[in-house]
Amino acid sequence: MRRDSQCFVNTIAVLAFALCLLDPSPAQSQPNASPTSAQLGINLAGPKDWATELPFVDVFRTSRPWISQREGAGWGQGPELDVDDFGWVKELQPGCYAESMLCTISGGHYPSGIYTVLYEGEGDLEFGKGPRVVEATPGRIRIAVDSAQGGFSLQIRKTNPNNYIRNIHVIMPGFEKTWRQNPFHPVFIGRWRGMACFRFMDWMHTNHSEIAAWEDRPTLRHATFSKHGVALEWMIELCNRTHVDPWFCMPHLADDDFIRSFATMVKERLDPTLKIYVEYSNEVWNGQFEQSRYAGRQGVKLGLAPEDKPWEAGWHFTAVRSLQIFDIWEDVFRGHDRLIRVLPTQSANPRVSEAILSFRQAASHADALAVAPYMPFSVGRGKRKDLAEQMDDWNVDQLLDFFEETAFQESLDRMNQNKEVADKYGLSLIAYEGGQHMAAFVNDRDRIERLTETMQQANRHPRMGDLYRRYFDHWKSIGGGTFAVFSSISRWSNHGAWGLAEFYDSQPAEYPKLEAVLQWAKQQGQPVNLSIHD
Repeated sequence: MRRDSQCFVNTIAVLAFALCLLDPSPAQSQPNASPTSAQLGINLAGPKDWATELPFVDVFRTSRPWISQREGAGWGQGPELDVDDFGWVKELQPGCYAESMLCTISGGHYPSGIYTVLYEGEGDLEFGKGPRVVEATPGRIRIAVDSAQGGFSLQIRKTNPNNYIRNIHVIMPGFEKTWRQNPFHPVFIGRWRGMACFRFMDWMHTNHSEIAAWEDRPTLRHATFSKHGVALEWMIELCNRTHVDPWFCMPHLADDDFIRSFATMVKERLDPTLKIYVEYSNEVWNGQFEQSRYAGRQGVKLGLAPEDKPWEAGWHFTAVRSLQIFDIWEDVFRGHDRLIRVLPTQSANPRVSEAILSFRQAASHADALAVAPYMPFSVGRGKRKDLAEQMDDWNVDQLLDFFEETAFQESLDRMNQNKEVADKYGLSLIAYEGGQHMAAFVNDRDRIERLTETMQQANRHPRMGDLYRRYFDHWKSIGGGTFAVFSSISRWSNHGAWGLAEFYDSQPAEYPKLEAVLQWAKQQGQPVNLSIHD
């Protein structure tokens, strides 16, 4: 993207921010639809320095955790850093410095211009990979950033151990006067306002989470959100500003005090007209995640299944721990009127659903069965293990023909199966994730590149938008409720094209599946924006 175009986007963003303050969206005054009605929510992409969604105007919030560097040594070859409880560097050894990467995004897809760097403490800051210092006074530095050069770094070269550098903020152009009152980028707010829910699974770094106690949680005092996730205060603030229901995934290790303290903050701060989706972790049935292995161990330890069936023990533990979590939330909220108590399951395996819902009558204490009815297309695995060679010469139309005949139809069939199970237990059927699931898992690098290119062409094709519309139409026709699409904005790679679009400045018209999601939501009465500049 050219720099003059970036400046235009920046200007529009500032104007949009001002308009948001002066003229609240209708979504702020209209209650959300019932979770039992077909409506679309969104899974927000997680905070990382390479994340392309840019939700915050302070880009240091998504900076990379400190890298220890030694002068003259290789990358990251410095000694272990001495940091405080919030991740701020307390002291540096001679000849060493601490470095953090910011906005490692190629193609100029983040704003160029003058960034304002604010900090407390005493020491020396420098900037690597491009920025030019245009003004510097203690506690405040202004730097000129050219996003066409890619990302940049912030380096702590010296710090006073008695008053070490901390509370660093790196503010995008145009937001120095407003970032404290509104931390969210107006393009981010404008894009997702009107969605039914924000599922915060990736914002909370739910998979493989190490958070067990309330004091382990990320807070606004922490150096970055890219290590343990976004502070709850800002998740709540985002929902309040957009009038969108939150969907929280409780960490699998979290103790009861954490759950109670979390629920208490939500009750105290969240708009009382909003509902709250509460789910235990994420895909506890999925063996690739640590939470699955943990649940299996705990289930065996509690005698919920034989030792030689840890998967079954994990399913039963999911039911047990979910009910415990629900009980705590209900106690804090004095009932469950505002809660959507979610029991999650594996979309492709009704046996998992039966095991969770029936164990200790878990279904009678829940509101919804949550599934992920993806259009399954993992080439090189499962039933498509040997498909890669056959696909070598396929063009995008051939791929989409086959995809529609197989993966698309399989997803509809799974919706039907899961609705039958939900109905059997008197629960609403909702989707915690869903969408296309194209990815190549083969050992041949050249073949991966060819397959990935064709898959990405398919994801950009108008036919993919049409498939999404039919997909959601079927979901509605069977009585499906809230559907949290996966996922918001993220760069595509050989690991998949998960983002509905790739960059914060992507227009829906450039990405048919994003356009289809927004148009379909609009048809359901959701007050979404069909352009990021609306």
